[in-house]
Amino acid sequence: MYIDDPRQHGLRFNPWKAIVVPRPIGWISTLSREGVANLAPFSYFNGVADFPPMVMFAPIGPKPEGGAKDSYANAVQTQEFVVNMVTWELRERMNLTSEHFAVDVDEFERAGLTKVPCVKVKAPRVAESPVALECRLVTALRLPTDAPPIENNIVIGEVIGIHLDERILADGVVDIARYRPMARLGYFDYACVSSSVTIPRPDLNPTEVAAELSELMPGARASG
Repeated sequence: MYIDDPRQHGLRFNPWKAIVVPRPIGWISTLSREGVANLAPFSYFNGVADFPPMVMFAPIGPKPEGGAKDSYANAVQTQEFVVNMVTWELRERMNLTSEHFAVDVDEFERAGLTKVPCVKVKAPRVAESPVALECRLVTALRLPTDAPPIENNIVIGEVIGIHLDERILADGVVDIARYRPMARLGYFDYACVSSSVTIPRPDLNPTEVAAELSELMPGARASG
């Protein structure tokens, strides 16, 4: 079948989000100017650059009561945010934080999660998450929309610090079987990544690539 207009698909449910899968989940923690912590998951999320490392998340708005999503407003106003990665063990509590709460509600408390201070940003991170990326805002973009008042926003941040639980490491690399990150599929479906396959690129020598990366990123170390 060919769908000429993605909005007129003729299926029981819109297939768009079920096609572009799996999508990693960025569990974004921010701090408002009033000091209220916010935590929300976004599946329009990914890494977008290496040198320096950058990530993006897309807080599509507005909130049900109007206005920008809290994650977007806080990130833009404070110029920083934290990406906490969601694992299998955290799937239910992640889902709790997807509810639309009032701006003065602390999702950490609602989901029974522990706040831990970061090193370079004021926003807290999720202690239970094995990976947290401290980010400084690079830019925030407003994309066109064909269904106002819906807002298509993109937030891009530079990763300026990484918290990495050494329990997900094996022989100096991240072990996906220990990590078990969650990914978003379509509808209300999720996947848990627990296995992988290695397929080297035919035009690259792994030893040479490893040596080059070591020179470009000296001083990398794991922390609990």
